[in-house]
Amino acid sequence: MNTQALRFFRCGQVVTLSGVATNRTLLDLLREDLHCSGTKEGCGEGDCGACTVVVGEEKQGKLELKAINSCIRLAHSIDGMALWTVEDLKNHPAQEAMVECHGSQCGFCTPGFVMSLFALYESRASGPISRLQAQGALSGNLCRCTGYRPILDAAQAMQDLPAMRVDQDAVLAGLRQLAKPERQQANTAIAAPDASYLSPKTLKDLLSLRAQHPQAQLVAGCTDVGLWVTKMHMQFARILDLTRVKELRRVEQYKHHIAIGAAVKLTDAFAALVADRPQLASFAHRFAGLPVRNSGTLGGNVANGSPIGDSMPLLIALGANVVLMSARGHRELKLEDLYTGYRKNVMAKGEVLAWIKVPRAAPQEFSRVYKISKRLEDDISAVCLALNLHITDGMVARASIGVGGVAATPVRAIKTQAALLGQPWNPATVQAAAQVLRAEFSPISDMRASAAYRSEVLGNLLQRYWLESQGAANSSLETLVLEGDAA
Repeated sequence: MNTQALRFFRCGQVVTLSGVATNRTLLDLLREDLHCSGTKEGCGEGDCGACTVVVGEEKQGKLELKAINSCIRLAHSIDGMALWTVEDLKNHPAQEAMVECHGSQCGFCTPGFVMSLFALYESRASGPISRLQAQGALSGNLCRCTGYRPILDAAQAMQDLPAMRVDQDAVLAGLRQLAKPERQQANTAIAAPDASYLSPKTLKDLLSLRAQHPQAQLVAGCTDVGLWVTKMHMQFARILDLTRVKELRRVEQYKHHIAIGAAVKLTDAFAALVADRPQLASFAHRFAGLPVRNSGTLGGNVANGSPIGDSMPLLIALGANVVLMSARGHRELKLEDLYTGYRKNVMAKGEVLAWIKVPRAAPQEFSRVYKISKRLEDDISAVCLALNLHITDGMVARASIGVGGVAATPVRAIKTQAALLGQPWNPATVQAAAQVLRAEFSPISDMRASAAYRSEVLGNLLQRYWLESQGAANSSLETLVLEGDAA
């Protein structure tokens, strides 16, 4: 089958590569084909950040730069984008600050840290970089020898060095050159019906291609499918990438709900949710690391259906629906009804998950989401519990609870909701409901937590939710780290 020519903008010029294999990762392309060995191969699963590079796209007439993991990103997915690797920086303030602050010892992780700092430096509008901003930018980078204090020092010190900004006008001109219609017509492999990497630009084309190729592997950021390639050595005869579909890259605001397209990056999807419910900011920060959020999409996380996918318990508690579309039409259902078993769902051949519709916050609701994991950042949940209760005149008028990490799929705590609904909101009700919640599921024991721990902590989190509803201050480690370092 044909593979389209891969084209991207780098170092002031358009780079065109032919014959790039459909399943080739961006990291392999850089190291083996382009001999850019500064980008390191570490974990191969988007955890350590040694492979971090920066990609750029035009958004509302401006250049938007994002740090991503190249190890799990398929090479063809950056077609039409701008790309920076550590070799392209040439004495950038991020590099100089790392040297001045002694932020490197063995140096293996350093290029990844520098690329994350480069993205932070180029993306900040104005003003000083806070410790909290630096932590957020580096949440997807791990260091084993230097420790983080000198690296965080470098993040703050680079703002005082002579400015060396990217020439946005030049990069935007390059991106627009890549996007010219004549280029699309000339590159016939893009539209070829037998192409092995399909990247439609419109929803109509996506649905048509999905109908033609129902067995094609859908990708939307590659943060999970990339692992299948690097860790399970899976190969796909044909890939259908939906991240360029313009209709699905939008967040649409309505009176009663927010509609998030399946191709919206997690960074932007959580920003929309946090704008409506500010209390979700800490949870959004803890979802994976920043490079993963910059690549992955909310639609991909939901469609994946992992029992430990963090977005689904939250969306279940908020009462989200999903819209499935095909060339035959569309249908809408509750998010929890999407799943039929472990990583299985009700989507028919030819269907794609197109939209997630999230009800807006109501004045009477009290919503919280709790993630329990061994690391604060860049880690998988042992348990995730999301609660959204409406308390009216001291009574539970509405209860909606989503849970992750306790069953084969993300689930709704139906029995616990029933135990709360219509009851007075007091310690006795909470204690009784906590016992129901502990007994409602039959979790397993694994490397992240034992079954007994998972059951016990669910009840404990409901009690924490009660205390917070009564105005108790949250003095957890999460608060100390995320708020204590804000200064």
